[in-house]
Amino acid sequence: MPLTHDAVLQALSTVQDPDLGRDLVTLGMVKDVQIDGSKVTVGIELTTPACPMKDRIQSDIEAAITQAAQGDQVHIEIEFTAKVRAAEPADTETPNPLPGVKHVIAVGAGKGGVGKSTVSTFLATGLARLGAKVGLLDGDIYGPSLATMLGLDEIQPTANGNILDPFMVHGIKSMSIAKLVDPEKAMIWRGPMAHKAFSQLVLQTNWGELDYLIVDLPPGTGDVPLSLAQLLPLTGSVVVCTPQRVAIDDARRAVRMFQQLNVGVLGVVENMSCFVGDDGKEYDLFGRGGAERMAEGMGIPFLGAVPLHMNMRINADEGTPLKNFEINEDITSTLLEICQHLAQQVSITTMNAPERPTLTISGQPGPSA
Repeated sequence: MPLTHDAVLQALSTVQDPDLGRDLVTLGMVKDVQIDGSKVTVGIELTTPACPMKDRIQSDIEAAITQAAQGDQVHIEIEFTAKVRAAEPADTETPNPLPGVKHVIAVGAGKGGVGKSTVSTFLATGLARLGAKVGLLDGDIYGPSLATMLGLDEIQPTANGNILDPFMVHGIKSMSIAKLVDPEKAMIWRGPMAHKAFSQLVLQTNWGELDYLIVDLPPGTGDVPLSLAQLLPLTGSVVVCTPQRVAIDDARRAVRMFQQLNVGVLGVVENMSCFVGDDGKEYDLFGRGGAERMAEGMGIPFLGAVPLHMNMRINADEGTPLKNFEINEDITSTLLEICQHLAQQVSITTMNAPERPTLTISGQPGPSA
């Protein structure tokens, strides 16, 4: 008996998204079913263009429809699209300050010097490379570095009235206070001044429609990064650290900070995991695996480990982040897999915990040194 539309839908209702734990029909991922003789065409809308489970979903769909055909010859075509889904707001009465942005992801660290801005940059450019619409905000008011890492030196800022135009580079939208102040001027600001500057950056930039806005926060767990983040409806956070214990101890504090504020930690990235010499030998300059062990012990996802490579430093200094994906196949695979794992965790968080947390701080920010 030829397959019917209902029979195909019934078959698809047995296929689960491996990450979300629900079937494709219930999740609304089945967008079209066409049957033409023995040919069955199915349209599936993934929850992110960076979906790491696409191949498994495809094979499960093919197996389910083949079984439903009960031995009849069937030719299956699957047409994948992707649409990042926004989380439901926690407070429906308070307007979202970034209504066009589906997910805001804070990238933080318990200490400086662990490569937080490097990770923020490859997350943003990597997600864009995988097909998402991405913005990158340099939230490090005191030590902004993304203008250099994105090669913004010769690009002049523009605005429409009091609304800043983001810099369109490397397939992403970006903004950094480094492009709005004298490059030789030190940011000697107390907490409230830094908070005001950050507010203007995020709320007076024309971000438009974005799937993900990556925010590179200042290091540490003090009042300044907390007050900077309180404006944003955060989907979650990423914590960056290097493998050695002194960095792990501080990263653990950053994790606890986010957890105490009811902001989920989407994952941990271990940066500078190892160095590969010209002889091909791997050198564990800072140890290895400390971040993964920390993540496992704290019950949070481990997104991956990034090695040290001389070209990554060169690309940061020259403002050519896309070249990080051209160093070698291993590094390209590593960076893209970390981006996919992040997108995966965002989808899981969105579907399984529909209320999006917002950082709120009790009292006013205290003075900073």
